[in-house]
Amino acid sequence: MNRPLRSALRAATAALFATATFAAAAVLGATPASAAPAGLPGMDVSSYQGNVNWSAAWSNGARFAYVKATEGTGYTNPYFAQQYNGSYNVGMIRGAYHFALPNRSTGAAQANYFVDHGGGWSKDGKTLPGALDIEYNPYGATCYGLSQASMRSWIASFVNQYHARTGRWATIYTTTDWWSTCTGNTSQFAANNPLWIARYSSSVGTLPAGWPTYSFWQWSSSGTFPGDQNVWNGSLDRLKVLACNGPC
Repeated sequence: MNRPLRSALRAATAALFATATFAAAAVLGATPASAAPAGLPGMDVSSYQGNVNWSAAWSNGARFAYVKATEGTGYTNPYFAQQYNGSYNVGMIRGAYHFALPNRSTGAAQANYFVDHGGGWSKDGKTLPGALDIEYNPYGATCYGLSQASMRSWIASFVNQYHARTGRWATIYTTTDWWSTCTGNTSQFAANNPLWIARYSSSVGTLPAGWPTYSFWQWSSSGTFPGDQNVWNGSLDRLKVLACNGPC
């Protein structure tokens, strides 16, 4: 992600960009962390970052990256190959993510589109399970016009189809506020799906129901690395276990 509300920001004018950024800060925590939280440093990027200097990011300490692959069933990141392959080639553990548009098509259809356009998984020790970016709607109603029950069903459709296609449970990226508002703060995905929490603050705050801790924390929209700043909640060896779904 280039940042929360990333699709709107990508298309916005400068004035709208400032407004959206302010709104995103309000829901994610108004005061970004002044220093990186504990954990293994990493990043996430989208077409907003263009061609990324991966060697520089590696030299500056980034050890993993999530790269936007798709959105809905009609968009692919034109920089995906440079970003996904480039991060791998410098030694990072990397994965792809999908920006959900639950009002456009079914979860299963979007999972298939994601897998077919870069969101697959292989047990090579350097590929993370794909991530579902499910959050504020940049194009309209916050919950995409879905009820909480319908949103839960949509997410289940996506993660179940992704699992059927890849053998992995997708990481879920969200914010506690959106999750509470749009899913009723369900805990039904916490047993299988790693949590990637977005909160721009000095503390991670309350997590969505069911997750006792986070796997990834997106803690700032800017910093040392291109794109958003993240940490993995553990060591490099533990991240390799997630990448491999056990020992490689």
